[in-house]
Amino acid sequence: MLAQVHGEHQSSGSFQKLCCGRTRKKWLVTPQQLPKQSARKAKEKKGIFWGIEVAETLSWHGWELGKEMIKHLILKNVHVKTQKLSYRCPSTRVFITVFPQPIVLSPGVSLTLPIIFRPTEKREYEDSICFEKAEGEFSVTLRATLPRHCLFFPAAIHLPICAVYNVTEAMFPLRNVGDLATVFAWKTPSPFHMIPDCGMLNPGAECMVKVIFQPKAAVLYDVAATCWFGEEEEQKRTIQLRALSKYPYLRVNVPRELCEDVQPRNFRDVLCFGSVPAGTTVEKCVEICNMSVVDAPFRIERAKDPLLQDHVFSCDISNGVVPAKGKLVLCMRFQPQTVGKHSTDYFTVISAGCLLQTVLKVVGSCKGPFVSVHQFSMDFDWINLGESLMQTLEISNNSDAPAYYQFDIDGRGSVFSFDRPCGVLEGTTTLVLKVTFRPTHPISYYRRVVCLVHHQEPIYVDLFGTCHSDTDKPAILRARHLSWYRTNLVRGLTFYPPDILSMMLKDGKLQMDEKRALMLPPEIPQDKPPEEYSEASSMTEYFHDGTSSDLALFPPHVSVSPREYDFGCCVPLHKVEPLPLCVTNHTKGKITVAWTPSRGSAFQVTPEVCDIPPLKSSAFRVLFQPTRLNSLYAAELEGFAFYKVLRHYSNIEEDTTICPSWCLTIRLRAHTYEAEREHFIPQYLLDVPKTFPAVTPNTDTYCSMLLLNTGTSMITFSVNQAACPSVLVKPRSGHIIPGGHQIFFLSTHAVNTDSQQHVLPLQLNSCPGYTQEIAIRSSGESLHLLLEGDGNLYFKPTYIGASSTRMYTIKNCTRLPMVFTWKIHQSDRKILSVTPTTGLLQPYEAMAQAWTFAPDKKMKYLLRAVVFVGRESPVPMSPESVHYTLRVVGEGALGTIRAQNEHLDLGNILVGDLQSCNVVLLNDGICSLNYILSVEQQITGPCDPEEVCSDPLALELEHSKGTIPARSKAFVRITVKPARQLHYTWSIKHAICTPTDLLSTKELQQPLCCIVATGVYPTFCITDACSEGSASGISKLQLWRLFSLDTLNEYLEREPTPRELTYRVPTRHSTCSIPPVYTPVLLDFNFGAAPINSEPTLVMLLVVNKGVVPVEWVFLFPSDQKMDMEHWAEDAEFSPHELHQMRIQDNQLFSISPKSGKLLPGQEESVQLSHRHDFIGTDHLPVLLKVSHGREILLNFSGVTVEQGQRYVHFTSTKHLFTPIAIGSPHPPTQIYELYNGGSVPVMFEVQLDNIEKIQEENFQHPVFVCLTPRGEIPPGTTGHIEWIFSPLEARMYSVDVPIHILGGDSALVTFQGVGYDPNIMGETATFNKVLSPSVIPGSNKLTVPGQVATLSHHRICLGNIPDCIKASRLVFLNNTSESKAVVFAWHVGTPKDSGMLQIVPELGVVQPGESTPCFIMLQASGSASFYSIDLVCEVYIQESLVQYERGLQEWEREKERQAVEFTITEKDLRAEKKPKSPARRSSDSAEMEKLPESSAVIRKYKTLPPIGNHPVPNPPASRSQRRQLLDKEAGRLWDKPEPPKPILLHLGVTARSHSIEDFFSNFTSEFPKYFLNCSFKDQLSESESVDGSRVRDRIVMDPNWLSLAAASKQEMQILTDILTGVIRGLLEDSQFHDTVSRSLDEPIPYFSQLRCEESAEPQDRGQSSRVPSRVSPSTDLYLEKEDEGMKETRQETSSSNDSLVSWERMSDLFRHEKLREQKKMMRRQPAFGNLVELVLENTLQNILIEASRGEVVLTARPRVIALPPSPFQRVSGETLLSICLTQEQPIHKDLPLGSARV
Repeated sequence: MLAQVHGEHQSSGSFQKLCCGRTRKKWLVTPQQLPKQSARKAKEKKGIFWGIEVAETLSWHGWELGKEMIKHLILKNVHVKTQKLSYRCPSTRVFITVFPQPIVLSPGVSLTLPIIFRPTEKREYEDSICFEKAEGEFSVTLRATLPRHCLFFPAAIHLPICAVYNVTEAMFPLRNVGDLATVFAWKTPSPFHMIPDCGMLNPGAECMVKVIFQPKAAVLYDVAATCWFGEEEEQKRTIQLRALSKYPYLRVNVPRELCEDVQPRNFRDVLCFGSVPAGTTVEKCVEICNMSVVDAPFRIERAKDPLLQDHVFSCDISNGVVPAKGKLVLCMRFQPQTVGKHSTDYFTVISAGCLLQTVLKVVGSCKGPFVSVHQFSMDFDWINLGESLMQTLEISNNSDAPAYYQFDIDGRGSVFSFDRPCGVLEGTTTLVLKVTFRPTHPISYYRRVVCLVHHQEPIYVDLFGTCHSDTDKPAILRARHLSWYRTNLVRGLTFYPPDILSMMLKDGKLQMDEKRALMLPPEIPQDKPPEEYSEASSMTEYFHDGTSSDLALFPPHVSVSPREYDFGCCVPLHKVEPLPLCVTNHTKGKITVAWTPSRGSAFQVTPEVCDIPPLKSSAFRVLFQPTRLNSLYAAELEGFAFYKVLRHYSNIEEDTTICPSWCLTIRLRAHTYEAEREHFIPQYLLDVPKTFPAVTPNTDTYCSMLLLNTGTSMITFSVNQAACPSVLVKPRSGHIIPGGHQIFFLSTHAVNTDSQQHVLPLQLNSCPGYTQEIAIRSSGESLHLLLEGDGNLYFKPTYIGASSTRMYTIKNCTRLPMVFTWKIHQSDRKILSVTPTTGLLQPYEAMAQAWTFAPDKKMKYLLRAVVFVGRESPVPMSPESVHYTLRVVGEGALGTIRAQNEHLDLGNILVGDLQSCNVVLLNDGICSLNYILSVEQQITGPCDPEEVCSDPLALELEHSKGTIPARSKAFVRITVKPARQLHYTWSIKHAICTPTDLLSTKELQQPLCCIVATGVYPTFCITDACSEGSASGISKLQLWRLFSLDTLNEYLEREPTPRELTYRVPTRHSTCSIPPVYTPVLLDFNFGAAPINSEPTLVMLLVVNKGVVPVEWVFLFPSDQKMDMEHWAEDAEFSPHELHQMRIQDNQLFSISPKSGKLLPGQEESVQLSHRHDFIGTDHLPVLLKVSHGREILLNFSGVTVEQGQRYVHFTSTKHLFTPIAIGSPHPPTQIYELYNGGSVPVMFEVQLDNIEKIQEENFQHPVFVCLTPRGEIPPGTTGHIEWIFSPLEARMYSVDVPIHILGGDSALVTFQGVGYDPNIMGETATFNKVLSPSVIPGSNKLTVPGQVATLSHHRICLGNIPDCIKASRLVFLNNTSESKAVVFAWHVGTPKDSGMLQIVPELGVVQPGESTPCFIMLQASGSASFYSIDLVCEVYIQESLVQYERGLQEWEREKERQAVEFTITEKDLRAEKKPKSPARRSSDSAEMEKLPESSAVIRKYKTLPPIGNHPVPNPPASRSQRRQLLDKEAGRLWDKPEPPKPILLHLGVTARSHSIEDFFSNFTSEFPKYFLNCSFKDQLSESESVDGSRVRDRIVMDPNWLSLAAASKQEMQILTDILTGVIRGLLEDSQFHDTVSRSLDEPIPYFSQLRCEESAEPQDRGQSSRVPSRVSPSTDLYLEKEDEGMKETRQETSSSNDSLVSWERMSDLFRHEKLREQKKMMRRQPAFGNLVELVLENTLQNILIEASRGEVVLTARPRVIALPPSPFQRVSGETLLSICLTQEQPIHKDLPLGSARV
């Protein structure tokens, strides 16, 4: 990571160095943008202003008062044009320049303008000089500054990331950019340091400042260091120091090598070297891995142990740094010295700051050679004197460690000689040695030769043989004689000569045992058995010889004194004194001593043979006769002593009395170096251990030492035993031949445990100067066991019946293996236990033991355990044995477990999906608790309980068992996978488990928590649909049916089948072009039909996720489901169906955008489906709608493309089901069957009624099916209706196949079906109120097409079930979503019949930007029961485009009129002289203007516009390019008629079902009072039908003449219109007809016209009242407000006029009141009054809704209550009437949306 300086480039150099175990990183920051010079010499920055290059600032530095300084301002024209500019002088007087003059600069020319600075005060000045150009102004700053202190350094610096307690550095330059020498001092917060922290910088000088970062915590540091500088006033500037520190994490990675005697589970990191040969070095590597992102320094420490411990383990480094995310290889070496010793050591890897310590345990053992001989004795039998015999001895090394061996015998002076007495025996090899027996005297020879092996105990080999001469023939010595000798030796009988033993044997003083060995007779028969010979250890036998030490295994028979002798310096050679030698006979028999003569030796013994009486000594002399000066001499003399009686075998009476000879040896050495001569320098290698092997106190310890002669001359050696009497060395003297070696054995007696230092002087070559001091330590090792925690073991509180386990470490602190045994009191063994109870601890090894505490009571425990340690197994339990006591403290407690949330609701989960969460278990007690969890499952919902009870458990616990520590929490991970779309409830129970009551755990289970979840499938639904392009004329209801959206939504709500979940997510799984289908659901997506090359059919679907889980959906074409395969695997032959699908996919005739998506709950997205009409025919494509983890629905995309001009009617289906009708219904409703014209021309259709007439005949002439529109015409791109009446006669299904013929097109056979039901049987289950599915009536219109600037608040109005003769109104808002453009709208109704029933107010208008306008939709039900499905189309134009179109159309029409009357005179000037004709080509307009008269020139002032219309184009030439040029030229000359802007079509569907008043009242009684019945509507309907002949089609007319007239074609209607026009025009032109009509009008009214009853006037009144406009005038409103009073007064006047005619007076008052009451009732019964009140209420409510939409009134406000006095003649005002109506009808509710209020 480089150090960074804000805003500047970074370049750095880095280096690392080790310093006290830390890493120090340096980062040098050298920004490139630092100023290279002082500010005084800095170059001014220049700028370019409109082509003028000039300095932006002129600065004066170092100025003095009273002196003026001049600087020049250079202006340079860098533009390519000449520049003109002027300037204004500075405003102050201190800056002076020349008088302003205009400046003209040519390209590239410069101008120098002098600026004079004359200071008057010692302060800083600043002014500017302004330059003016035509483009603008620019100025140059003039600044004079005083000398100041200024230091420059980076604003911020990033230091490298650093480990805690590590050090990193960064350097940055500190530069004095001021004018004065500056003193600075840094104030730096911890843990940053600056070096130097203070100093002084001269102007322009620079120094490098070092930032040291040494964190002590892992924190992100962002601190500011302050630099104080200056003298007079303290200035400061800060630098932001940013650094990040992190904790290091080191981990030791040991190779996977296990040792047999190491348990890796106890120590995490154990490095095992195995068995290594002594003296060799083995190296193994471990990795220290840095798991952190920072460099981690570390150090390695060894465990502190006593000094006597041999550090056989070593490490090459003691500290270092592990790079971030890296590793460091650490080499460990093992060099053992003591054979058989098991070594253990511990290395601790400590990170900086001792934050983390990782212990590495290293173990290894030392193995030495394992040398053995194939035979321990060699029998040379007997040979004659002067002969020799050779035998072989095999010596083997069974170990892989090399072995240094040496037979301690000098072959030059012995009768036995080895060809290779010393050497190296490699691992696992065998060496064959040649042993030669060459006797010098006729005696029996026996010598026990020791084989010394380095790092191994000595090996003894018995060599024996017999020599005969002509006179002496001793008894032949055999191996049995040696065995008997050893037994007799133990029994003390060998000190008697054989003859005495034979006599004692004869006398019965000796006996022979079963092995024929001699024994003393037992004094008592029950005495102990005779002693037997037991083989002593070779090391004991070697040292306890009675000579090297004061101890001996057996008393010596013959002794020699001295055994070793040094003649010293023997110069001159002839004056060497002989050595007196004394041989003592300790036996009771006479012995003979025979010395073996040395061949070529300078040492000789005289006499050579001598007899020694019993218990006597004899003197011998050793002669030394050197032959060379300055030489070393050494030799071993050999002699044999034997009983003299054994000289001849005839002297032996019993074979068991034969005694072998005793070998006597003397080691001699001497030298002949003169005094002035230096002895030979010995060249040698000495392998000696530093310490004796560990032993117990008061025990002998042994070790070996190897001395190798690496020179070319002999080496003599001698050990001064007197200098170190505590150590026995053998041999103490001798010689080593060149290339040979000498093996020494050292022995000492460890008295106590104190360490002793032994120093042995080893003198070489008989020279004191060549003395090597051998230092070696020894001590006795007592039993010492270290207990962790000073022998205290504390257990945390433990649940009663449970157990708590702790690891407790014990360590062997000695160099000897130790055996331990734990003893626990019998009463405490059920509470306290340890594993293992016994074991072996290697030297300095630590062992972690598992202690288990299991309390059985709620109390505090204080227990004790004793460990016995010893050196042998089993450990003796004597009182003298060493033992240690462990103090154990614990407590038994009780506790409970509870869940943090007892009720956990996982909400909705995808079926088959996994959802996980944590259940938090709390333990508030003081002890850890072991728990077992169990789960019970309950499934509820719409399902079969018996079926779901066998379902597997849908909840899985990550672990059902665990432990919660005291006062803590535990997280149990649960995973839920519901398999059904049902509600799941899981009850989790727990039990605190103990080892003693595992069987009763289920009985003790207690409720813990309850988890609930609901399995759901992802689903979505289609809430809206709209069409565009070629399908813009399709209504939304028809579009809903074409795409089967109702069925699609129904299928999406169902659960998927198992086969649909074969692939839970979209997958390419098919190998063929037509993928297999796994779903049983198939739907049609019918795109309708359109002409070829027309606009694509676009359908927008609004997809809404109404579920509770996210849903992922995708539309998969067949190619999306096919796997990518190699070309060779593709099937070359395709079926026609496959080719059809491939053509559709390759040409992208069907497309979906987007093809996939993801919806969150409540989220919605629009999907666009399109069908391109590029090829004629029907296109089919199976598209798979795949919901991930949900349904899989196959959608059959189909669309039809027809030729231009082809008559084509698109039948949605060939089967149509009418709405079920009750049998016996007197007024069956009119039902509709829709036909869509998908072509480009109008089509005529005709319904063939033959099968309908057959059905009528089969049903007793009852019209079951009646077609009201058997013929009709459908405009292109629209939907036509065929009206039917289904009137069932029986409660069954009727079906009829009706051919529908398309004139000029294809016909179709459609099956119409209807169901009749008996209302008396079905009762309330009858579907009277079924109008249309609620799913197709969304609350709002959110789906828009691109470019749509207006929306409707509703796209469908469902009026439901209504009675006949009523008017239903709804309010719809047209919203202008544009913010800047006004829109113009116009409503259109499909058919004339619909326009007669439906009224829209307003029908057209303008909506301003961002506003909305209310539109009232009023449906006047016809006189017959019908199904209404009316598609209203609102054409919306942008007002601006419409205005442009009208303006362009007016100009085009004016130009068309002008060109219709305008003509051009081709003659140039008729009155002037004729000139030659100009060419046919027209000249230019300017030429014509010159040649025409003045009047004509005025007329032709403007150029004539091109002609209007499509004029015939001349035949184009053959060239295609020329043809295109002529067409373009002709098109440019023609002025096409402006095309009207394309409107935006907004569909509004109005659906309802009208019932006859009787049916409505009987079936919808509660709804009947909500409607106002217009009684005069039927009469009005009959009058309108008499005026408009089209109304006849709305009634059931069975006359064939009327049907043929209604189904007349367009041509027939045109003929009829022409005939009637001619007739009427003739009548209008006939004057006689006019006179007849005038006379008929003047005739008096006939008498019978005056005779009409009162009832006959009601229809006229009703007809007049029904024609009241919708907006009532104020006078009418006033009349309504004073209706009651007006009625009363009118009745009073009428009654007063009538009273004059009444003859009686006393009944006048009563009659008047009664008459007024009757008149009031009659008036209220009038239809006109009801219509008037209904109109007033309708207009009032409309006004309220409009005001509410504008925010002028709040509908949810609290209503006002008006209390009126109770009076029978109370005045009812308009407001009161409105309040009453609102109270009764309640058409507005605060919860209803504004647009859905019923009017």
